[in-house]
Amino acid sequence: MEKKIKILLAEDDKNLGNILKNYLEAKGYPTVLSEDGKIALENFKRENFDFCVLDIMMPVMDGFTLATKIRKLDQEIPILFLSAKAMQEDKLHGFEVGADDYLTKPFSMEELLVRIKAILRRSNTPGSSDVSLFKFGSFSFDYNRQLLSSGGEPQKLTSKEAELLKLLCENMNNVLDRTIALNKIWFDDSYFNARSMDVYITKLRKYLKDDPKVELINVHGVGFKLVVD
Repeated sequence: MEKKIKILLAEDDKNLGNILKNYLEAKGYPTVLSEDGKIALENFKRENFDFCVLDIMMPVMDGFTLATKIRKLDQEIPILFLSAKAMQEDKLHGFEVGADDYLTKPFSMEELLVRIKAILRRSNTPGSSDVSLFKFGSFSFDYNRQLLSSGGEPQKLTSKEAELLKLLCENMNNVLDRTIALNKIWFDDSYFNARSMDVYITKLRKYLKDDPKVELINVHGVGFKLVVD
């Protein structure tokens, strides 16, 4: 039997929280509702979850702080932010603290479900059996397990980091077109998504900096190139 995906939902609006919880459970996702970030963190430590849906503006502990603490405990679990704000700075900060996606209120229940399913497809979810191993420079990248290794402690990647590095590895020493990467990973090539992809490129560049024979470069106006000497 396929394992059910259990969701941690942090939402301080009780009415919206109950609506989301009831909808997700009706769609087959067991959901634990927490009314603030502190309670959500306590629930996360106490129970096993497969997915997090976190409101940003919450009392006691906001969603950004909560996500940062969750990422220290589990670098793999997918995180989807909910926010009444549409500010690009907030969205980019969300991705910087480890979010997989960001949904601005008001949104439809159907859109939330589509986003969750899309993230799960990109993540290392139960039932995933394809193994893709890439070796370049001193690095070994296991796409299926989302692990980047280079002698020391393996670096656990988020689903978007893993997707992006996989595309770069598949196009090693060739240009990865920015538009192709955006459509494959973010499903559209909007300006905001391009900005968020730049955040992930910066993160990957940081992971790869220890090997001088490996360089992740910008190709102005076109895309990116993973150069391996």
